[in-house]
Amino acid sequence: MSNKPKKPEKLSKIRRADPMFEREIATYEHPLPSREYVLQMLAEQGVPIPFERICELLDVADFELAHFSRRLGAMARDGQLLQNRRGDWLIPDKADLIRGRVEGHADGFGFLVPDDGGADLFLSTKEMDKVLHGDHAIARVVGTDRKGRPEGKIVEVTERANSSLVGRVFEEHGVWYVVAENKRISQDILIAPPAKGERKALKPADGQVVMIEIIEQPSKQKQPIGRIIEILGNYADPGMEIEIALRKHELPFEFSKEVLAEAKKLPDEVRKSDWKGREDVTALPLVTIDSETARDFDDAVYCERQGKGYRLVVAIADVSHYVEAGSALDRDAEDRGNSVYFPRRVIPMLPEKLSNGLCSLNAQVHRLCMVCDMTISAGGDIKGYRFYPAVMWSHARLTYTEVAAALYDKDAAARDKLDALLPHLENLDALFRVLVKARAKRGAIDFETIETRMVFDDNGKISRIEPYERNDAHRLIEECMLAANVCASDYLHESKHPALYRVHEGPTPERLEKLRDFLGTFGLQLGGGDEPHAKDYAALLEKLQGRPDKQLLQTVMLRSLRQAIYSPDNVGHFGLAYESYTHFTSPIRRYPDLLIHRSIKSALKGRRYELRDGGAGGDWEQIGLHCSQTERRADEATRDVDAWLKCYYMQDRIGEEFAGSISSVVPFGIFVALDDVFVEGLVHVSELGADYFHFDDKAHAMVGERSGRRFRLSDRVRIQLVRVDMEQNKIDFRLVEGGGADAAIAAPKKRGKRG
Repeated sequence: MSNKPKKPEKLSKIRRADPMFEREIATYEHPLPSREYVLQMLAEQGVPIPFERICELLDVADFELAHFSRRLGAMARDGQLLQNRRGDWLIPDKADLIRGRVEGHADGFGFLVPDDGGADLFLSTKEMDKVLHGDHAIARVVGTDRKGRPEGKIVEVTERANSSLVGRVFEEHGVWYVVAENKRISQDILIAPPAKGERKALKPADGQVVMIEIIEQPSKQKQPIGRIIEILGNYADPGMEIEIALRKHELPFEFSKEVLAEAKKLPDEVRKSDWKGREDVTALPLVTIDSETARDFDDAVYCERQGKGYRLVVAIADVSHYVEAGSALDRDAEDRGNSVYFPRRVIPMLPEKLSNGLCSLNAQVHRLCMVCDMTISAGGDIKGYRFYPAVMWSHARLTYTEVAAALYDKDAAARDKLDALLPHLENLDALFRVLVKARAKRGAIDFETIETRMVFDDNGKISRIEPYERNDAHRLIEECMLAANVCASDYLHESKHPALYRVHEGPTPERLEKLRDFLGTFGLQLGGGDEPHAKDYAALLEKLQGRPDKQLLQTVMLRSLRQAIYSPDNVGHFGLAYESYTHFTSPIRRYPDLLIHRSIKSALKGRRYELRDGGAGGDWEQIGLHCSQTERRADEATRDVDAWLKCYYMQDRIGEEFAGSISSVVPFGIFVALDDVFVEGLVHVSELGADYFHFDDKAHAMVGERSGRRFRLSDRVRIQLVRVDMEQNKIDFRLVEGGGADAAIAAPKKRGKRG
């Protein structure tokens, strides 16, 4: 083998036969055999091959050996290659090996979810000792478990997912260990004593919440080992539930010095130089309408009559003017993906100077905005629209409550306060009525749900949980935003500019079949055949009005639908019955909206907005996946916080009885949502009665084997609170005697002792 680098044009025929040769020489001064070439060669050989033989077959020179060895190692980390016990290299697929992501379970076992979408592999507790939840691994099928599922054995861990975690620290017989807050990580993490010469270790109290760095990952022979890097405090400290959720779900919550420095350089107010190239709409009486607690105002609206139709102006904060692509502010916003709203605390996507100041459409100040100026017919059809950058002046900061009081309750004081703005607000309301009719005609699905909010006392604890009803002022703004989003989607589609669409696909064939089977037991049918439309769902929902089982049927229909995501593939929005839809109206708190603003600005100039290289921003599909993931991450974190707060709220009400409805049926019992306090808990299958109860997935019910007694989704029950587990965020109920699914629930509440 030669010891001197050769120029690309001097490489042998073997090396030049690389299918990716042109790509490699364009990327590297001294190109190596590509990954594709390595895989092609191994596939052709059909057997595991030692490193020396691979180098011989691919004509790898002596001076390339170290670099080529690192390339094979990188391929192994990515799961493309594997070394057997002899050290020979092979393709995992050829050895009946399966690559995937480890999903842990609180009871110690887990699953390997294959990358190729195949059946999950069951991993025993013994196998899970080698890995942590989220790790990527390669496993071999070794048989089936007692439930007939394929069972796997971990062959190699290709990627470790956990470098740090949050949990509670405990001490037993002088040994300190941490129990992770993420219950999918069931292994205890031992705390290592400080190494010789290391600074003094942090010393928490037993039971405190800590953040640890994992310094040794688990293996067949040993437990994971960690080092405490932060003491957060006691478990019941005010706000601790949020501190835990931030770290458990790896939510970015601190801005870097670089980001804060960039924000500091920005002006406090709109400068005269920023007016250049913008339309002046400061004379338009635009107003913001939002909740009482809102501080980041993305949108302002104005409506006027235009012949028989309407002119609707939706002005959206021009975040893209201040957050430049590729800047530290932009990279951080992309990483966060969205703002996260916890009870009493917001983790913003952008620093406060922008989110609540410079970008926020605050009243009585100049602000830069992107305007969607629409012409809408008397029938609710958008006849035309125009996008343009502008400077605006919000004439008032209004709340949903006061707008509803003025428009719908005809409250004299509210009407007097909004006197000058009333004509414009009444125009908005008239347009809203038109858009609602168009929505119904279009066939958009409108599920009825109850939203709740927590009311806190002076000590930061929940005093009560109450229903939060959305009034027509909420719906008015919602319809205006929907119209602007549709126009943004249409404009980019017509401009043939790539974009992130908000897509919502209809039910999968499997879910549709289950739904039809379930509806059939009630003598109901969903129209649309194999490919129902939103209007078919809407028509069925209309038939359910007034039925006592409406809640049950609506819940099952809702669960048949898929989750909305961000994607460059414009497949439409099933639930809203739009052929094309995107998110344009919230760039302060959603990164996809910021990308849409940049795209619209580029299209207006006849250009094409290119995503920056590197990170998730490399292409539209990847950024869509990333933003969908950050959205789910935020949802999971807020659910965790809500669950903890509700447990804390209920812990002194053990022994009390409540009325509620079955909100979910699972193989191990039924979940019950309480009427008055809007809290959910479990009635375990063992508490359902003296019978063997079996889970009927199709009927969404638990059925007694001997008695035939049924507990079905949405059935009314009466329960007693028996246990609150603050560490597991779980609430346990038991059925009150005579308070089963068929029993009356009108008995008065019995208040137990507070403990």
